[in-house]
Amino acid sequence: MTAPLPSRRTVFTAAAAAGVGASFLGLGRPAAAGAFAGRKLVVIIQRGACDGLSLAPPIGDPDYHGLRGDIAISSDKALAIDSQFGLHPKLVKLHDLVMSGQARIAPAVALPQRIRSHFEAQDLLETGGAQLYQSTTGWLNRTLQAVQPGQTLTALSIGAQEPLILRGPAQAQSWSPGGRLNDQTNRVANALMDLYAGDPLLGPALASGLQTEAEADAINGGKPLNGADIQAFANTAAKFLVAPGGPSIAVLSLDGFDTHANQGAETGQLAGRLSLVDNVIAGLQTGLGEPWKDTVVVMATEFGRTARVNGTHGTDHGTASCLVLAGGALKAGGIIGDWPTLQQARLFENRDLAPTLDLRAVFKGVLIDHLGLDRRRIETAVFPNSREAQPVTGLV
Repeated sequence: MTAPLPSRRTVFTAAAAAGVGASFLGLGRPAAAGAFAGRKLVVIIQRGACDGLSLAPPIGDPDYHGLRGDIAISSDKALAIDSQFGLHPKLVKLHDLVMSGQARIAPAVALPQRIRSHFEAQDLLETGGAQLYQSTTGWLNRTLQAVQPGQTLTALSIGAQEPLILRGPAQAQSWSPGGRLNDQTNRVANALMDLYAGDPLLGPALASGLQTEAEADAINGGKPLNGADIQAFANTAAKFLVAPGGPSIAVLSLDGFDTHANQGAETGQLAGRLSLVDNVIAGLQTGLGEPWKDTVVVMATEFGRTARVNGTHGTDHGTASCLVLAGGALKAGGIIGDWPTLQQARLFENRDLAPTLDLRAVFKGVLIDHLGLDRRRIETAVFPNSREAQPVTGLV
């Protein structure tokens, strides 16, 4: 793993602001050859375990409102996708993309292992292994090494530290907007959440404190975030991708999704985080411009949250959650994967939304169809021991 010196990052940031291409700085390589030239992939990690049942509420499921109580998204407020699903009312821009055939949801995805520890689940999400601690490198770094002959892929890490998903022998560039997208700090917080998860007093107190801090933090240096700030940040990040010789892949993390207490419904803590998500996607679309048509955005989280509301008007660590795909390169279609329903008998361990789709199956399908990687190389080098996770193809 290599990382640019701070001075190099400063030059990279200044160049983007001035409209200077990355290739001028020697940071980029020629775009991939052939039919996949110019394709872009953006991976967004929602850290803290985003509640998929609020991101994409199953408004047509008869058990949803009973399980969710006062944090349920009401059917008249949800942004309807079809008779079965809607989006959270804060996801207005994402809903526009869904309705125009440029976004889709996979409402019941999970890791291959049933883990409810943030630290372990995020490691598994980013290494792409079938089991914990199988690898010390990230699956996107291995993707950079698994390209077809004559093809080149490069990557950009957006944030204060390079995430595990990009760590490995292949060099990835980095850009920090100057704030606290601090992956290491977040991992320490997640470890503390795991430690106090069973404590009825300290668990909710720590969750509430972390949530307050997350809302006060800013990507632009500690100032309160608003939609314009985060959209401008995503717009700038997109400019790196479209610069001459710019990277093919970008990764960014969004924190603050561990909503154990006071989660809220149409308003509240989670609503604030989802509003930021919506503005990130909008900023990427605007910043990419014409290349949006050749772009896929994948947004995933480490695990979901409990189907039932808890005693502090929040949700605890669960299993299946919702994955989002967006981008102009997507094919229009309905939900991805099966819906297990929220019937009592169908809940996983009598508490969680049951997974029906392996996260790796979606990742593999995107790498095959969008970036043109060979399936055999994916299943031996990128996601080893994953043949049971059949790629979801035809998405692009």
